[in-house]
Amino acid sequence: MQSILELTKENIQQVVDASMEKVVVMAFWANQSPESLGLMQTLESIAQQQNGRFVLAKVNCEHEMEIANYFQIQSLPTTLVLHEGKPVDGFAGVQEALQIIEMLDKHLPAEWQLKLNQARVFLAENNAIAALPLLKEAYSDKPLAEIALALADVYLSLGVLDDAKGLLDSVGLADQDSYYQSLKAKLALALDAADTPEIRKLQQAVDNAPDDLAFVLDLAKALHQAGRNDEALPLLFTPLQKDVSVFDGKVKALFLEILTALSQGNALANQYRRKLYTLLY
Repeated sequence: MQSILELTKENIQQVVDASMEKVVVMAFWANQSPESLGLMQTLESIAQQQNGRFVLAKVNCEHEMEIANYFQIQSLPTTLVLHEGKPVDGFAGVQEALQIIEMLDKHLPAEWQLKLNQARVFLAENNAIAALPLLKEAYSDKPLAEIALALADVYLSLGVLDDAKGLLDSVGLADQDSYYQSLKAKLALALDAADTPEIRKLQQAVDNAPDDLAFVLDLAKALHQAGRNDEALPLLFTPLQKDVSVFDGKVKALFLEILTALSQGNALANQYRRKLYTLLY
């Protein structure tokens, strides 16, 4: 539904139905009321700034007298806040934009909630790429378990297993519901799938010859390709602690390549980037 629309007898039921899930601001106005024209501009500006947090339904009382009578409008302008099919707030006359925003904030969902809701729609459509930035922003604003679970779901879909594991590990016992359990099971399956014969063979080679950095590099590359960066980075960091230029700088180069490949804001990458800076400076 559009965020700004003209309310008529033809679409009023649709708008009332929409108010069951989304706040609707009904603005009653008329050309014969100069005050209502000014308020309408203010409300339209707020609606545009709020970027879809509510629907502004404009009622031209010169054309839609039946709607005005139904809502018992006594004077113009009048503004009503509709939620779940009934008025929950409003005011008669004109108010400043700040006053209107303060009133609306009591009824509107938070920005993080809107982002989470939209991300869930994308997840239902198997569009993890579109959901990712919304969930990262929402989690940054409000690090709640319900956002962490949705973000972990996205990371699992994208094969970013270390980030998914970190988020699931952060979820407290009280929030470990059926969704959490299903994601844990999905992570376990993904980790099993990532434990390839090649990785097991390289791990055995490193265990037998821990100082052979050629094996270490090969294992780190394989772990990275399998999304097991939480194992690849510490594996490379251990020899770097002794000499940042070890093995002709190849260890450092691969370490930096993996850090670069990880997404911006990746907690694991940030952690090991700081560790490397400590060694360098």
